[in-house]
Amino acid sequence: MVPDGAWRSARADVPGQLDGPLAEEAVALLAYVRVRGQALREPRSKSLGDGLFELRGRHGVRLFYTFRSGHRIVVLDGIVKKRQDIPVNVLARVRAYQQTV
Repeated sequence: MVPDGAWRSARADVPGQLDGPLAEEAVALLAYVRVRGQALREPRSKSLGDGLFELRGRHGVRLFYTFRSGHRIVVLDGIVKKRQDIPVNVLARVRAYQQTV
């Protein structure tokens, strides 16, 4: 389990941008990553390279996160994914966020 206070969100509003079941799924995913931390594996989590990970929900919710020193998990952004690949502009935005944390 990740210690209290050891994770944060670069975009704290990610779950707040969703409604109903999608918001609930985003909150559940955040709780899951907090408990499992670096032990997460596919199909729930996928490495996107260079320390960036995609946390996958069952209804298309995708949260992007990275790890920092001290077992910190930083949630960078999230989307509701409607296609197989991650849009190029989304991946570029998330990687830019990753550089700022």
